[in-house]
Amino acid sequence: MSLGTRWAGAQELTAETADGTVRALAYPAIVGDVAVGDRVLLNVTALARGLGTGGYALVVARPDALPADPAPGPGHLVKGRYTPQQAMVLGVDEQESPHHAALRDADDLAGLPVVVADLHSAVPAVVAGARWSALQGSRPLPRIAYVMTDGGALPAWFSRTVATLRETGWLEACVTVGQAFGGDLEAVTVHTGLLAARLVVGADLVVVAQGPGNLGTGTRWGFSGVAVGEALNAAAVLGGRPIAALRVSGADARERHRGVSHHSRTAVGRVALAPADVVVPVGAAPGDRAALRALVRDQALALCRPAGRHTLVEVPVGDELEEALADTPVRLSTMGRGLDADPEAFVAAAAAGVHAERSR
Repeated sequence: MSLGTRWAGAQELTAETADGTVRALAYPAIVGDVAVGDRVLLNVTALARGLGTGGYALVVARPDALPADPAPGPGHLVKGRYTPQQAMVLGVDEQESPHHAALRDADDLAGLPVVVADLHSAVPAVVAGARWSALQGSRPLPRIAYVMTDGGALPAWFSRTVATLRETGWLEACVTVGQAFGGDLEAVTVHTGLLAARLVVGADLVVVAQGPGNLGTGTRWGFSGVAVGEALNAAAVLGGRPIAALRVSGADARERHRGVSHHSRTAVGRVALAPADVVVPVGAAPGDRAALRALVRDQALALCRPAGRHTLVEVPVGDELEEALADTPVRLSTMGRGLDADPEAFVAAAAAGVHAERSR
């Protein structure tokens, strides 16, 4: 075994198996610190099927060096419930939390902009757009909280993006909700996660998206991004400003994801029952991107008044925004494609961030 890169909450390693060498990932908070020479029990289920675990086997345990029992402490929120590796955490909203009193009767986001995106890869682009907008307007950089839902990875530790955005100050905090865990704050639901972002983190705007990974079956309703509509509803019922960051692609070979993905058209158009701002980038674009941008606008317009319930928001974009995207502290990648390969995917997310920053 050899050790690789380590980031907040996670440790890369290379493990020798009967079938050869595999890349693996350990979460020290669950299995303890891994050392060279340790025997490890690996879960290779998704790796063997070529599914979206980032190419990792996952360390289940170190059979010869089990971690010490956790120290007694407050918190009785169980996440990953009734699985062998369920985690006991202190919920920001539970009775033992120092923030319980602030959240007990909390019911109002007071117009807080809440950008909801389908894929985790949209998060740094939304943040980049918001920061760029503030700098363009000579306004203070916004305090941004990320509310991570449980549609993809459950441990926030899996995301190097979140770790880097936290380290660089691009994100003020990560709040893990539902069965997701490992954030700076833990919450039971999207609702209390949003309220904690405002009342505990002091966020100026919030980004909601699932963790890395995305479950889809090629059917109208069988995909984890359905939760986008539910999060938009949560933001609205709490008096926030729900903003939909559409999933867009000009490079996906699948027709259902061309332009505005069917994921966004279903989640925003059918599941989101409360009115939201639906953001599209507009302006001159090179080559085929001009036609793609027009297609995206037409598809988004079908979700908006008078045909739908939402409001279309057009955000003019240019080269400066793409330059800001190129300067993010993390590598932008969506479905294996970077900024150069699928620029409109990131520009659409960044435009939602621009609108959110201007709405605060």
